[in-house]
Amino acid sequence: MIKIKDLTVKNFMSVGNQTQAINFDKGELTLVLGENLDLGGDDSGSRNGTGKTTIVNALSYAIYGNALTNIKRDNLINKINGKGMLVTINFEKDGVDYKIERGRKPNITKFTINGKDFEEDSDESQGDSRETQKVIEELFGMSHDMFKHLIALNTYTEPFLALKNNDQRAIIEQLLGITLLSEKAECLKEEMKINRDKMSSENTRIETVKISNEKIQQNIESLERKQRMWEDQKVSAIDELESSIKILQEIDIDAEIEAHKCLDDFNKKQSAIAEAKRWIANIEADDSKQEKLIEKLDNEIVLLKEHKCHTCGQELHDKKQEEILGAKEEQKQEAAEQILANSTQLEEHQTVIADIGELEGCPPTQYDTLEQALQHRSTVEGLEKDLQAKKDDINPYSEQITELKDTAIQEVSFDLLNELTKVKDHQDFLYKLLTNKDSFVRKKIIEQNLAYLNQRITYYLAKIGLPHIVEFQNDLSVVITQLGQDLDFDNLSRGERNRLILSMSWAFRDVWESLYHSINLLFIDELVDSGMDSAGVESSIGILKKMTRERQKNVFLISHRDDLTSRVNHVLKVIKENGFTSYSNDVEIVE
Repeated sequence: MIKIKDLTVKNFMSVGNQTQAINFDKGELTLVLGENLDLGGDDSGSRNGTGKTTIVNALSYAIYGNALTNIKRDNLINKINGKGMLVTINFEKDGVDYKIERGRKPNITKFTINGKDFEEDSDESQGDSRETQKVIEELFGMSHDMFKHLIALNTYTEPFLALKNNDQRAIIEQLLGITLLSEKAECLKEEMKINRDKMSSENTRIETVKISNEKIQQNIESLERKQRMWEDQKVSAIDELESSIKILQEIDIDAEIEAHKCLDDFNKKQSAIAEAKRWIANIEADDSKQEKLIEKLDNEIVLLKEHKCHTCGQELHDKKQEEILGAKEEQKQEAAEQILANSTQLEEHQTVIADIGELEGCPPTQYDTLEQALQHRSTVEGLEKDLQAKKDDINPYSEQITELKDTAIQEVSFDLLNELTKVKDHQDFLYKLLTNKDSFVRKKIIEQNLAYLNQRITYYLAKIGLPHIVEFQNDLSVVITQLGQDLDFDNLSRGERNRLILSMSWAFRDVWESLYHSINLLFIDELVDSGMDSAGVESSIGILKKMTRERQKNVFLISHRDDLTSRVNHVLKVIKENGFTSYSNDVEIVE
């Protein structure tokens, strides 16, 4: 149950700087009458413009941040003082005390729970806080429009039956609890979005893992190819080294060294013989040359002795002849001496060849040089070390492959995605149940609650003395009939309309309180005394008294009619004096 305890108002509409307070906790029927002293007071019969409706507007502003009617917020500030507007209500719900303070110039939105501030950053430009307002409206459990039809009934609010079909439907769906389904659907929709985002993220994660794994697998396959090539090269190198070692180990190195020594001696002898033969050939060639020269000289000497020139055959004088002849004989002697010398050298070189004798065949060798043969053992040892090192070599790609397989490749798990998919399917099913107009959930709610609503409307119409039948259909449309004839709301007189407005509002309230929670407060602003006959007024007051008596409601009947004073428990006078409104009450005002 929501129990609204009191309301305080300051610099709100016609209320001035002196705070006014109203107690809502008496559990009685209160008649609200105005007295405008600025227009002459009771003696003049002036009841208008005193600020009676200000109470309802202040209550609406405190709860919703807006007046009951379409008055701009800044126009709610008292025009004379122009600032310091503040409205406060205290209420209780389920044993918890709440307080709302709302004002303009300065902008104020303050919400306390059991004396502790509800912490939420306020929007200073508006004097509001979205989060705070959301919490407040969740506590009351009704929209502002519903507030007008359940708590603050007045002539300024367009009657339910005069609203457009969509607006009627919005209110009746909220009343019957269908809006809750829509609200739950909206919450579910947000959860569905979150779940879809999670699924999208999970799909992205899985695809990322797959792509990463594919790249890693490609790297592994590339490394495995390199691994195989490395192993092949290792085997080939080992085979080559082992073959080389085997060949070298088959060599008799001592015989090899000895063969190289023999080969060296053979080469030296071969060179000596070749050199001797070259000299012999040169000597023989020179001998031949010298013999030809001697033969030539002999012929020339014969001619010279006959005093003839050996070149042209002319006679030579004795002196010239002797001179040439002497030169030729000297030249002949030198040639003969050269032949003799050549003979000695020839014998020497022939002796060399003879001393060397016949050369034996050249022994075969494995190495090209003696130095290589002398390095044989160290070569074998080196190759053996190379062989062992090659055998001990560890494939550099094996560790990389193992590490990639063990640590880099991630397991692709679809467990979370499958779970999220199950959640999505369930959410889709629930969402259809909540939103589909043909869903059995909506139909069941409508059937159950609509029957009760029609029952309560019939009850109040009978009590208030209106002979019409008013029923809501399953499609949430409403039908008005009288004696079997269909009527529109506009077919009714003003008094009939007010009777119907009151009956429907009370029925709405009964349904609301049966589904949600009760509220201790009800305002009826000029609906009872506006166009309603005495019987209607009497019936209405009787219903209201029963509400206060049996259901502990605080009902405030705003009226112009002094004659109603005797029919109520308490009268609240709203006095307008010097442009400011005050309330006659017994509430202690604490500022």
